[in-house]
Amino acid sequence: MRKARVGKYAIGQVVRHRIYPFRGVIFDVDPVFANTDEWYEAIPPDVRPHKDQPFYHLFAENAETEYIAYVSEQNLLPDDSGEPVRHPQVSEVFERDEDGSYRRRFGALN
Repeated sequence: MRKARVGKYAIGQVVRHRIYPFRGVIFDVDPVFANTDEWYEAIPPDVRPHKDQPFYHLFAENAETEYIAYVSEQNLLPDDSGEPVRHPQVSEVFERDEDGSYRRRFGALN
């Protein structure tokens, strides 16, 4: 059995996808893959990530819409644009600081 790694990204951090044009705020982290086999098998084999890495739950957005994304650590990069994330649930869970970072609201998603 492989040991779960500590994630390199934090809850409240804004990240972007390495390949696809979307970004979001992390609201939860799984130390290893914790979604369904059906979800995993739907990913094309040539881009399917390994399960033994952190996976992040994001309040995500692209140019067209907002949604929830589940992304492997290997496919994320920090988003340093400073632009706010427009996903409607962000303001329910996080407060935005003066420096543009997000911190969890007291009592949110505990």
